[in-house]
Amino acid sequence: MSTTSSSPKLERGLSNRHIQLIAIGGAIGTGLFMGSGKTISVAGPSVIFVYMIIGFMLFFVMRAMGELLLSNLNYKTFADFAGDLLGPWAAFFTGWTYWFCWVVTGIADVVAIAHYVAYWWGNLPLWIPALACIALLLVLNLATVKAFGETEFWFSMIKIVAIGALIVVGLVMIITKFQSNGATASFSNLWADGGMFPTGFMGFVAGFQIAVFAFVGIELVGTTAAETKDPEKTLPKAINSIPIRILFFYVGALIILMAVQPWRLFSAGESPFVGMFTLAGLAGAAGIINFVVLTSATSSANSGIYSTSRMLRGLSMEGDAPKAFEKLSGRSVPRNALMFSCMFLLAGVVLLYSGDSVIAAFTLVTTVSALCFMFVWSIILISYLVYRKRRPHLHAASKFKMPGGAFMPYVVLAFFGFILWALTTQLDTLQALLITPLWFVGLAIGYSVIRRNPQHAQLRALHVKKVIAEREDAGAFRIHGPRAEDSIDSETHSV
Repeated sequence: MSTTSSSPKLERGLSNRHIQLIAIGGAIGTGLFMGSGKTISVAGPSVIFVYMIIGFMLFFVMRAMGELLLSNLNYKTFADFAGDLLGPWAAFFTGWTYWFCWVVTGIADVVAIAHYVAYWWGNLPLWIPALACIALLLVLNLATVKAFGETEFWFSMIKIVAIGALIVVGLVMIITKFQSNGATASFSNLWADGGMFPTGFMGFVAGFQIAVFAFVGIELVGTTAAETKDPEKTLPKAINSIPIRILFFYVGALIILMAVQPWRLFSAGESPFVGMFTLAGLAGAAGIINFVVLTSATSSANSGIYSTSRMLRGLSMEGDAPKAFEKLSGRSVPRNALMFSCMFLLAGVVLLYSGDSVIAAFTLVTTVSALCFMFVWSIILISYLVYRKRRPHLHAASKFKMPGGAFMPYVVLAFFGFILWALTTQLDTLQALLITPLWFVGLAIGYSVIRRNPQHAQLRALHVKKVIAEREDAGAFRIHGPRAEDSIDSETHSV
C-alpha cells in the first residue's frame, strides 16, 4: 500500500533482545497457565499432540509472514502486505479485524487482572485495579517504543522462569518417585490410565477448541517490523525459534504436569501450575502463580494496546481510519490511536459487574477473539499464495523462504477449517461462532461507505493496474528468468 515518504516515521527502537522476548511472550499465552487444566481434563494426555499440531501449523503462518515482511521493508504490518497483494479491501478488513481481536482480548484481560488482584485485596472494588491497569499501560506505551519493549521483556522473563521452575520441580518429583493421592510421579502416568487418547476422538477434538486461544498473539512480532532494528536478522531468528519454544514451554510443561499426577486428577477450573507447586510443598505457591498469571494477563493487554495503535495508524495512512490516528507524538508514538484503543478497554470495567455471567461472557469474548485471529492468519496465508504467483522474482531472491510454500498454506487453511468444525461441537463456542459474523457484516457496511471516497476509488484503480503489470512480469520471469532490473529490485526489497 502507499506510504508517504515525508510523513513522520515510527522509531526503530526495538533491539534483538526485545524482539526475541516479545516473540516468546506472544507464544506463551495466559491460556497455558489457566486454560491447560481444562484442556487436560477434556482431552487427557492427547492434549500434548493438540498443542504440538497447533504450534506446527502456526509456524508456517509465521514463516509466510516473515518472508512477506522481508520482501519489502516498507511494509509496517501484515495489513500492509495484505492490502498491497489482495487489494484495498484486504487492508481494511485485516487491519480493523486485528484491532478488534486485541480490543476483545484486552477486555478479557482487564476482567482477569481485576480478579487476580482481588486474590490479595478481596475488599477492593474491582473497578479500581481495572482502571489502574488501563492507566498504567497507557502511560507505559505513551513513553517510547523502547519502554514497551522493556516492559514486555520482563513480563516474558517472568513466564519463562515460572515454566522453567515447574519443569525442574516436576523432574525432581518424578526422579524421587513422589507420591500423592495414591499415585506415584512417573512418566508412565501419561499412558497408564486409558492410553494417550483416554477420552476418545471427540475429547481430542475438544482440546483444540480450548487450546487455540492460548496461541493468539503469536503473530505479534509481525506488528513490530517497522520498529525493529535490523529486521533482516532479528525477525528470522525470532520466527525460527518458535518450534523450540512450543516444545519447551507447552509440550514440556504439560508432559511434566501429567507425569507428576494422573490426568484424571486435574480440575477444569483450577490452574495445574498452582496444583503442582502446592503438591511439592512450596510455600505460597498459589500466591506466586497468581502473580505469574497476573503479569501474563497484563503482558497480553500491553501487547494489545501496542499492536492496535500501530494497526490504527496504518489504517489511517491508507484512508481507512480517521487521519487523527496517523499523528505521532514527539517520541514517535501514535498517541491518538493509543488513547482510542484504551477507551474501548473500559468495557472490561462494565463486564466486571455483569454478575454470574462473567465466566460465560469471558468464554464468549475469548472464542470470538480466537476466531478473528484465525481470519487474520488466513489472510496472511492467502497473501503469501498471491505473492508467490505474482512476484516470483522476489520469492526466488528471498533468503527467508517459507518451507513447503507451494502446498503448506493449503494444509494450514484446511486445518483452520477443522478448528471451525471443532468449535461447533460445544454449545458455548458454537454461540461465539454464530455471533462473530456480525463483526464482518459491520465491516462490510463500513467498507461500502469508505469505497465511495474518490481517494479510495483511485487506490483500487491503481491496484488493478499493478496486478495486470505484475502478472505480465511474472509470466516473463517464468519464461525468460530474472532480468537485470529484477535483480536490482530483489536486492532492494528482499532479504
